[in-house]
Amino acid sequence: MRRALAGFLHAFLVVSPSGLASESSPTLRELEGELMCPTCEGETLVESDAPAAERVRQLIRRMIAGGAAKSEIKGELERQFGPQILAAPARRGFDALAWLLPLVGIAASAVVIGLLAWRWSRAEPRPPAADPSRNGRPEPEPELERRLDEELARFD
Repeated sequence: MRRALAGFLHAFLVVSPSGLASESSPTLRELEGELMCPTCEGETLVESDAPAAERVRQLIRRMIAGGAAKSEIKGELERQFGPQILAAPARRGFDALAWLLPLVGIAASAVVIGLLAWRWSRAEPRPPAADPSRNGRPEPEPELERRLDEELARFD
C-alpha cells in the first residue's frame, strides 16, 4: 500500500510541474488542439486552414508573445467567440455533466456487474448429473421393476 502511495505521489510530482509550465508558457501547437475553428463545423484549429482559423492563430501568437497564460488566452477567445471555441466543455456549471456522466455510467455499470456476479455465484446449485450407465433415464419405480423382472423370468 505504501509503495502504491509513494508511486502515485512521485507521478504527481513529476507530471505537475510540466502542467504548470504549460499554463504559464503555452505554445501555439498546444492551444491549436484545444480550440475549435470559429467557422468550420467540428474542426479544431490544427485541422482547419480557414482564414478565420488563421486570424485566431495570429491572435494566439500575439498573446503568447505578450506573456499571457494559457487560461488568459482561452478566456479571451471564449469572451470573443463564445464557449463553442473550446474543444472540450468547461469543468464547471452545467458543462461539468459532460465530464461526470461517463464516470457515473462506468461506476453504475461496475456496481451492476458486481451485483449480478454475486447473485449468480449465490444461485442454487444444479442437480447432480444423471448416472451415465442409465443413459439419462430416471430410476424406475420399484413396483414396475418387480413386474418387469417377473415378465422377463417367464421367458427364461
